[in-house]
Amino acid sequence: MAPPLIQLADIVLGFGGAPLLDGVDLAVAEGERACLVGRNGSGKSTLLKIAAGLIEPDSGTRFVQPGATIRYLPQEPDLSGHATTLGYVRAGLGPGDDPHQAAYLLGQLGLTGDEDPAALSGGEARRAALARALAPNPDILLLDEPTNHLDLPAIEWLERELDGRRSALVLISHDRRFLETLSRSTVWLDRGRVRRIELGFGAFEAWRDERLAEEEREQHKLDRKIEAEQHWLRYGVTGRRKRNVRRLAALHDLRKARREHRKAAGTAVIGAAAADASGALVIEAEKIGKAFGERNIVADLSIRIMRGDRIGIVGPNGCGKTTLVSLLTGALAPDSGTVRHGANLAMASLDQGRESLNPDWTLSEALTGGRGDTVMIGDKAKHVIGYMRDFLFPPEQARTPLRVLSGGERGRLMLARALAKPSNLLVLDEPTNDLDLETLDVLEEMLGDYAGTVILISHDRDFLDRVVDGVVVPEGDGRWSEYAGGYSDMLAQRGGDLVRRAQPAARRTGDSGKSPAPVRAAKAGKRRLSFHEKHALDTLPGRIAALQADVARLQRRLDDRDLYARDPAAFAATSAALTAAQAELAAAEESWLQLEILREDIEGG
Repeated sequence: MAPPLIQLADIVLGFGGAPLLDGVDLAVAEGERACLVGRNGSGKSTLLKIAAGLIEPDSGTRFVQPGATIRYLPQEPDLSGHATTLGYVRAGLGPGDDPHQAAYLLGQLGLTGDEDPAALSGGEARRAALARALAPNPDILLLDEPTNHLDLPAIEWLERELDGRRSALVLISHDRRFLETLSRSTVWLDRGRVRRIELGFGAFEAWRDERLAEEEREQHKLDRKIEAEQHWLRYGVTGRRKRNVRRLAALHDLRKARREHRKAAGTAVIGAAAADASGALVIEAEKIGKAFGERNIVADLSIRIMRGDRIGIVGPNGCGKTTLVSLLTGALAPDSGTVRHGANLAMASLDQGRESLNPDWTLSEALTGGRGDTVMIGDKAKHVIGYMRDFLFPPEQARTPLRVLSGGERGRLMLARALAKPSNLLVLDEPTNDLDLETLDVLEEMLGDYAGTVILISHDRDFLDRVVDGVVVPEGDGRWSEYAGGYSDMLAQRGGDLVRRAQPAARRTGDSGKSPAPVRAAKAGKRRLSFHEKHALDTLPGRIAALQADVARLQRRLDDRDLYARDPAAFAATSAALTAAQAELAAAEESWLQLEILREDIEGG
């Protein structure tokens, strides 16, 4: 067996209370492919930082083979001190590394290399950090959620890229398909300790369930033994004193073992508040179209969504998925065509705007709206502590400010807020972001049992296969197609993977009898951005930020449950203003995306 490139032995780390890591061992050999799994908050990211040499444990040892190169992908990379993304990636190269790899990897991940790191979104910063980790082709890659903020084409490209490398891998990810494809061994971090199997993630969940069931049986045996010993102490025949003392000491040891046993984390109890059933027809769109400038986002689309349908919308980042959902739900008006909604529709939505939550709110305030200690789930009141427990928040977190919550905790919070509203139509934008695998299982079960209709945007292939019965994908130039089944069924019917970006230039003259798209001609003619386009690129980010603040402010006002009873006119006006602001925000974001794509195409050409 090859010696380990990196080895952690008897690692202990605590922040008060039970240790986060308690005697953890981890060894990674040359070419090994290990996935590191565990519940949110179990210490996976912390253990990876210790392996990368970024955190010192309280005790234990870290050994790295001399000369071995390690690259670590954090969840929140720091790009400060670099003028461009290309400079940031090249700064991570060693003397013998190929500098061309930096530009190649940035291009594969949708960046040009000219971006100012200070102006990047969180997703763009993570893609730049991923390119920096991959560029040197290191001996060991430590990747913390590498698929976060990647679209499906980029995820599938990353799978192929990693699969073809010789680097040893340690992966943390919530993407089941990604882990199943790449892992050859599984390290389970649970209650401060690790257990390992030399099998990939595909075999892990059945093995984990067997271990937990065996542990439960052992605890049951321990309880029975303690009960028997206590009965002997009360009613047994008295023997020699020394024997009694020894047996009493053994009973104390048994009680201590039960007292110090750390139970496995519970399972989330996720349920959606139900509204009365909608009509059989939920949404019907007839030949709808939407364009921003010369770019078609949706063109001549007709679709009918019936009660009980589960529709997944997939595609590359920037193709218009959110715009399509906004058109279907009425948040955005189409340029052409009509959208008709069925009777008695009650919609609840989960968007990606987790940052819109006030970071100074406590968890309790975010769930109750700052009023009292009860949460209204439909028309029923439930104590906030009980509702928190349903979503795996312990009571002591009730006064925790939102700014210190992890990504997974924020994800559960957003689900808790969205699902408390009565609905028969759920619209979910990336609901799986940052959720651990066990919570994903419960969410899938809830959606399977949900009596209403579901429309969701997701880049999680396994989640799509388990949940949806229809998939809508972009085909280019605003054209969208619907396929029966899940994501894998769509690929089989379509005969190929999704392309990275729907190119307006892909339209052929024979498709519509018209000449090729103007964008193609402009690119061939060394098209330049106009003054107005440059001005829009410079000013739209500020406009988007202002609109996001308006949406958050209006939403906070509507969160006041007494507003309608106190002032119905103000409630109606605020609702209308929120709808208008959301539509304007979606339009501004799509305009910025269209201009940014155009700028990249021009500069790349």
